[in-house]
Amino acid sequence: MQVLVSNEPDDEVGVEKLSSLKGVEVCTYDPNVSELTAQQRKSEILIPPYRSSHRPIPLLDQLTNLRMVQLLSAGVDEWSAHVPNHVLLSSARGAHAGPVSEWVLSAILAQLRQWPTLVRFQDAGEWAHRRFQADTLDGKRVLIVGAGHIGLMVAKRLAVFGASTTLVANTAREGIHAASELPDLIEGHDIVVITTPLTDETRGLVDQTFLAAMHDGALLVNAARGQIVDTDALIAELRDGRLRAALDVTDPEPLPTGHPLWTCPGLIVSPHSARTVPGTNSLCYSVAVEQVRTLVAGGVPSNAVTR
Repeated sequence: MQVLVSNEPDDEVGVEKLSSLKGVEVCTYDPNVSELTAQQRKSEILIPPYRSSHRPIPLLDQLTNLRMVQLLSAGVDEWSAHVPNHVLLSSARGAHAGPVSEWVLSAILAQLRQWPTLVRFQDAGEWAHRRFQADTLDGKRVLIVGAGHIGLMVAKRLAVFGASTTLVANTAREGIHAASELPDLIEGHDIVVITTPLTDETRGLVDQTFLAAMHDGALLVNAARGQIVDTDALIAELRDGRLRAALDVTDPEPLPTGHPLWTCPGLIVSPHSARTVPGTNSLCYSVAVEQVRTLVAGGVPSNAVTR
């Protein structure tokens, strides 16, 4: 089975890992081209590049033998509308839990311990002893919206700091609340972490009503997709000083120069880089290898999504 893999530096590890699979022939491609070669067009599996994975979407029509698109991202929202229904669409679910959960913890601690304020004092050369108010994560109540691999890892790491967590997923299971219960769960939590996939149900989920239910001084952390949060509603709460936020994703994205979010008080923003640490690409390809191995063996990959 021929697998089409990006020829970019971040994807070299994928070429190596996939080349070791029995029954697999790796064919590389440039994700920036508009036309594939005759040999590349024969591929039955397409793996978009690790970075800016949306680039090869226009190539789908040229892959007439395509059986599966194996993504290296946890979410599939960028691709789901473009992949034909007869073609499997599989994610790299599980690979991002470590890096992204680490980002969530760092964002929470940065806000609670006032690091943005401290850096500004440092830049000004000021010794700011007792001129800021730090807080502790110990004893905080955290609502995690999205109980997949990332959300569960966030909960595990928060427990080490003495925080308690409430987990919410699409459907209830042991220790996890159903999405239908969410409106009644928001109040009373000090921190709300968003790790849920972007779907029709979660688009705009964190709206004016959701934010209004968060208590004064609460912190919103979004490590999922920008479109889950109503940007204008969040800006209003931040400007009022009632809420704080840490965003790895925004709507719009990239966040343009001059956008109101840049100057909102109580906000830290990172440029969709929560997963961007050394080795994440290798983790993603390790998951991809197992999904491809299953397909080659005649099975259904565990990360294949229902559409």
